[in-house]
Amino acid sequence: MAAPRGPRDVRDLTFSPWDYGVFALMLLISTGIGLFHGLAKGGQKTSEDFFTGGRRMSALPVGLSLSASFMSAIQVLGVPAEAFRYGAKFLWMCLAQLINSALTAQLFLPVFYRLGLTSTYEYLERRFSRSVRLCGTVQYVVATMLYTGIVIYAPALILNQVTGLDIWASLLSTGVICTFYTTIGGMKAVIWTDVFQVFVMLAGFVAVATRGVLLVGGPAKVLSIAANGSRINFADFNPDPRSRYTLWSFVLGGTALWLSMYGVNQAQVQRYVACRSEREAKMALLVNQVGLFCIVVSAVACGLVMFALYRHCDPLLAGAIAAPDQYMPYLVLDIFESAPGVPGLFLACAYSGTLSTASTSINAMAAVTVEDLVKPRLPALSPRRLTLISKGLSLTYGTSCITVAALSSLLGGGVLQGSFTVMGVISGPLLGAFVLGMFLPPCGTAAVLGGLAVGLALSLWVAVGATLYPPSAATMGVLPTSGTLCPPRNATSATNVTSTTTLPAPPPDPLR
Repeated sequence: MAAPRGPRDVRDLTFSPWDYGVFALMLLISTGIGLFHGLAKGGQKTSEDFFTGGRRMSALPVGLSLSASFMSAIQVLGVPAEAFRYGAKFLWMCLAQLINSALTAQLFLPVFYRLGLTSTYEYLERRFSRSVRLCGTVQYVVATMLYTGIVIYAPALILNQVTGLDIWASLLSTGVICTFYTTIGGMKAVIWTDVFQVFVMLAGFVAVATRGVLLVGGPAKVLSIAANGSRINFADFNPDPRSRYTLWSFVLGGTALWLSMYGVNQAQVQRYVACRSEREAKMALLVNQVGLFCIVVSAVACGLVMFALYRHCDPLLAGAIAAPDQYMPYLVLDIFESAPGVPGLFLACAYSGTLSTASTSINAMAAVTVEDLVKPRLPALSPRRLTLISKGLSLTYGTSCITVAALSSLLGGGVLQGSFTVMGVISGPLLGAFVLGMFLPPCGTAAVLGGLAVGLALSLWVAVGATLYPPSAATMGVLPTSGTLCPPRNATSATNVTSTTTLPAPPPDPLR
């Protein structure tokens, strides 16, 4: 019987020239789509063309674009790792997304579409006052710029740590290309590149899951191993709010999260109003739901396959990787070692998430700036000048996001959690402001400004408290992994990461 081997050191794994070629092809196609929509039929003649595609888009591309922008590279790398550590109950996220889609289609979308708004914050001025509108706009732009910079930087950092991929080359190539096609092509370029990128993301997940299933011995074997390792765990009704994933946290917290993203977020609403009719916009939400379901299921499948492959020697326990977000790139390079070009598909998959999220955010920030700050102060500007200003703002915001990404590399890893915290702290109170406006007629300007202030304070208090005093891994619900077959030299480090449990004996032959 061949001796089982532990995971190799992460430094032994890297991308080949074929992988970089696949990645470059994805960037080239994305750029070509942007150029086509920027130059076809004379380009954009008005700011409305630039920000909403002339309100003539159909449901299918808009829906797929909505799905793509959900999956930043952070989710591409993170969701499989979460399924590995917490189990298949992450699929309850699909239920939260379904509830969100129904509520958005019935409550929020009709309001924005019938008012013909380009900026969601214009609603706050019509309902309350200009001060509320400006408050929402400033909060959104600051939080989105910070978040988008991190979306560009985080995958570059993770892949650099795992594979040695040059952090500045990946950061600048994706940031510059994304800014270029968003500036040239506007909303149409954003939507159609998203359509291409969502299929790249799905292809990457399916390739990883399929290869992993074959290595393990079939879908039934994967599910059996996952069940034995407590990864098939849908019936988690733990009421403890410190537990990271339970049915309640997904249905209640997840629904609120998705409503803040899909119900009132500028980047999403801007695409609803780009549809040619309200019915098409609602159909786009349905397409988005199908796309999200496929993406989340594929990502969770990758996490379960990962557990089946590494059930006897967790790479994190072995010291082969340094953090959970490195599981996915490590897995890809490990199982596709003899298939040049396929890891490049995953690299394209991860950065497709970055491009789709970043391009959407850049276009949305430019839209709210034009609609909320430029037009009210310079109402006499010609359509042509407004279009030029819109493109200039897209270029400015893209450059700013690249700058934030560069600064993140200088400030260190601690900035990552802080940036996501800022985004979460702001989105909840803003959702509350729209809910007050739409469903509580007696509320006025003073009430909503007070609510925003109190909501921000409470959200910040909870976020800072959770960061300073995080719950233990056991309290959060991290499932045990095994280091029983890890090389002896890593035994000491294994005891410092998480608890171990002895799982069934390994098969007689190595998986690879």
